[in-house]
Amino acid sequence: MIVSGDPCYGACDLALDTLTYADVLVHFGHAPVEDRSSVIYEPVRIDFDVGVLSRALPMLESRRVGLVTTVQHVHLVGAMAAYLGEHGIEAVVAPGDGRTPLPGQVLGCNFAAARATGADEILFVGTGVFHPTGIQLATRARVVALDPFTGEARLVDASRLVRRRAAVMAKAEDAASFGIIVSTKSGQQRMGLARRLAALSDRAFLVAMREVSPAGMLDLGFGAYVNTACPRLAYDDQIRFPVPVLTPPEFEILCGARAWEDYAIDEYLAP
Repeated sequence: MIVSGDPCYGACDLALDTLTYADVLVHFGHAPVEDRSSVIYEPVRIDFDVGVLSRALPMLESRRVGLVTTVQHVHLVGAMAAYLGEHGIEAVVAPGDGRTPLPGQVLGCNFAAARATGADEILFVGTGVFHPTGIQLATRARVVALDPFTGEARLVDASRLVRRRAAVMAKAEDAASFGIIVSTKSGQQRMGLARRLAALSDRAFLVAMREVSPAGMLDLGFGAYVNTACPRLAYDDQIRFPVPVLTPPEFEILCGARAWEDYAIDEYLAP
């Protein structure tokens, strides 16, 4: 057995180089976002007492609520839906797409299962703020987020993220050139999107990168970048980057190909 010592940020970032020395790659932690014959996926399951959902009940306004979570807790979706049902709330659990194969599962880059519920209110059960913020931007629904470990429930407000992104866009307006980042990682390649974005401006050039790093950006020397790799890079890591890094929808707005009113979260959806 060989243990991969390289960073891994999800099922979109498989350690395929190790297959040079091994017959099979076992990827722990995530459900598949792509099918590969030589890769075995082993999602990690993390349990909690579904009674913690009682903390979210006072915040829910609807009797019909979409229910979503991350892969670590998706095995509890049935129990969570039953608990809500016992308290007079119909939980709608919907399938996602090819990148979110488990009903009720969302990723930080894919909110198809939330959108498919068709609900005006959605309960996200999981840790962190990015998933529920993305759900609100992707669905325009009222979103309540519940941390199953701390018991904290809160109403999600995506406006702060949108204001921060507007400031990044303003800084990018005067860039002399744009590097359109194309990832070489197995599950992050969006070449078709990158080519379409590059066609929007004669100041845009395609750049292939495996690791999107501040040093790499400085070496290349573009005034701003547009990220078609992992969508979360632009949102989570902007503070690390030396120049503005835009999402595809933001670059479209900057080029006049999309209205500001149509601002959208960047998602990597299945074809």
